[in-house]
Amino acid sequence: MSIQQKLHLKLGQKLVMTPSLQQAIKLLPLARLELQNYLAQEMQINPVLEELSPELDQEQEYDAEAEMKAAEEEAPAKDTKENGVNDTFDYEAFLRDYFDLSYPPSIPTEIAEAPSFENMLVNPTSLSDHLEWQLGLSVPAEPINSIAIEIIGNLDDDGYLKMPLEEIATAGSWQLTDVEKALDLVQHLDPIGIGARDLKECLLIQARHYGHADSPVEAIIRDHIDLLRNHNYQELSRRLKCPLQDVQKWVDIIKHFDPHPGAKYSSASPQYVTPDVYVIKVDGEYKIILDDDGIPRLRINPMYRRMLEEKENNSEETITYVKDKIKSALWLIKSIDQRQKTIYKVSESIVRHQRAFLDYGIQMLKPLILKTVAEDIGMHESTVSRAVTNKYMHTPQGVYEMKFFFHSALSSNRGVDISSLSIKEKLRKIVEVEDSMNPLSDSEITAIFQKEGLKISRRTVAKYREDMKIPPSHQRRSLITPEKTEEISESGQ
Repeated sequence: MSIQQKLHLKLGQKLVMTPSLQQAIKLLPLARLELQNYLAQEMQINPVLEELSPELDQEQEYDAEAEMKAAEEEAPAKDTKENGVNDTFDYEAFLRDYFDLSYPPSIPTEIAEAPSFENMLVNPTSLSDHLEWQLGLSVPAEPINSIAIEIIGNLDDDGYLKMPLEEIATAGSWQLTDVEKALDLVQHLDPIGIGARDLKECLLIQARHYGHADSPVEAIIRDHIDLLRNHNYQELSRRLKCPLQDVQKWVDIIKHFDPHPGAKYSSASPQYVTPDVYVIKVDGEYKIILDDDGIPRLRINPMYRRMLEEKENNSEETITYVKDKIKSALWLIKSIDQRQKTIYKVSESIVRHQRAFLDYGIQMLKPLILKTVAEDIGMHESTVSRAVTNKYMHTPQGVYEMKFFFHSALSSNRGVDISSLSIKEKLRKIVEVEDSMNPLSDSEITAIFQKEGLKISRRTVAKYREDMKIPPSHQRRSLITPEKTEEISESGQ
C-alpha cells in the first residue's frame, strides 16, 4: 500500500467570529463601571479615539461629526492605490450606522451645589478598634494586656474566637492561665457575648450578664441547647419538669440574645446599585430611558483624519497605521452603539410582557423565559442573556436586576401560567397569617394552593419554602399566642 498526496474539495459551513463581533459580544455583558474602565483603557491604547467634551454643545458635536463623515466620504480611492495601501474597509457604512442613533438620549443631569464627598465620608469603627478602645480604658497589667490584644486580633466577624487557647499561649510564650484571664477580660467587654468560642458560650455569657445566672434559662442553654435548636419544647418541658408555658417564657428570653454580637461592627460596606434602565410612566404609557451617565461619548480625533487627507506628506507605514487605528476605533464606537440598542430592545420587550407587574406589583408578575424575549426582538437567546447580565432596571415597583423578570411558570386549572415568584409571595403571606400554635405543614399549604387551582406538588412547596429560608412547621410552632409571648418577653426583660 503506497502513500500518496491528493487534493480533495470539501464544502462546509462554519461560524466565523469577526473582530467586531467578538468586541460586541465582549461589551454586551459588561456592567457600566466595567464598561467605563474598558473604554478608558481603549482610549489609552488607541490614539485616534477621544472623548467629546461635556461643555461642547449639541450643534458643535453634530458639526464635528458631520465634518468627519464628509471627509471620509470624499477620500478618493485613487489616492489609496497611489500610496500602495489596500483599503477594503467600508468607513461610510460604519459611520452611517454609528450616527443613526435609534435609542433615546440619556437622562439629563444637573450639577447641583452640594458639599464635596470628602466632607461626607466616614470611617466606621471596626470591632477590633471598639474593643481595643475599651481595653485601653481599663489598662490591665502585662502580660494580660498583650494577650487580650492578641485575642481581639483573632476574633472573626461575628465576634467568636476560633483559635484554641493553647495555640495563643504557644504563639506568645504565655502561661495558659494568663490566656484564660485575658479571655475572661475580653468577654466582659461590649458587645456582650464577644470572645465566645461557640454559640453555647456566647448565649451563656449574655444570660449571666442579664441576670439569668443559675436560672432555667442558663440550664436550657448549658444542658439542652440541641433541644432548643430543634424547637423540641415538649421534651424540654419533660426534662425540666415544668409546664410548657414556663418553657416558652424562658425560650422567648433566649430569643432576645444576639448569636452574632460582632456582626454590627462588620466592616462590610453596602453595595449601592445604579440602574442602567429607567422605566417611567408618562400619560398612561411606560417610557424607557437608558442611563448613559459616566459612559464617555467617543469620536475620531480630527487630526488623524487630516493625516489621511495629506497622504503625500506621510509615509505608507504611517497611513496604514492610522487606517488600522481608525478601523479599530469605528468598530468600538459601533459596538457601544449596538450594545445600547440591544439593551433598549430587551428592556422594551420586558416592559411589554410585564406591564401588569409594573402596574400592580409582584403578585401580577408573569412567567417569562429568554426565548420569548429573543423571538420578540429577533435576536438569539444568548444575546438576551448577555444583555441582562449585571444590568438593573428602575421601575415604579422598585429597582430590580433585569434577570429578575425571567423565571419559570406553574400551570393552573384556569389555563393561565403563574410565575414562580408569585407563588413564593403567596406562600410567604400564608405563613405570615397562619396560627403560630398550629402552623401549616407543607402538605396543608399544597392543599391550599390546589384549592386555588394551582398544579403544584408538596416537594415544590418545600423547595420554595427553603429558598425563602422559612423553617419547617415544627420549628415555627409556638406554645402560646403571640400576644401572650410579647407580654412574657417584656416581663422577662
